[in-house]
Amino acid sequence: MSEARIARIWTGHVPNGKAAKYKSLMLEVALPHYNSVEGNAGAWCLSRDLPNGLTEFRMLTLWNSIEAIKAFAGEDYQTALYYDFDDEFLVEKAELVEHFDID
Repeated sequence: MSEARIARIWTGHVPNGKAAKYKSLMLEVALPHYNSVEGNAGAWCLSRDLPNGLTEFRMLTLWNSIEAIKAFAGEDYQTALYYDFDDEFLVEKAELVEHFDID
């Protein structure tokens, strides 16, 4: 596997009472999906409770190329990709994700 060149970060917020179930779904559905795409160099589900009653989730994924990200997210790779269960949990859905070069 070649070295990761791009970090992709998605952020979402879930009410604290739904956070455990959402985390379970992210670990069971999202992480295997990310890891199944050729050119993915790793995927992590990060979470933290916030003082406003929400749990913040960040999906940190590493990729070998923009082409690999497009294989995962589609041609409009800067747009966030959502799963069918997200509407039940997220308080809002961000349109875009962040990409960072890895040096």
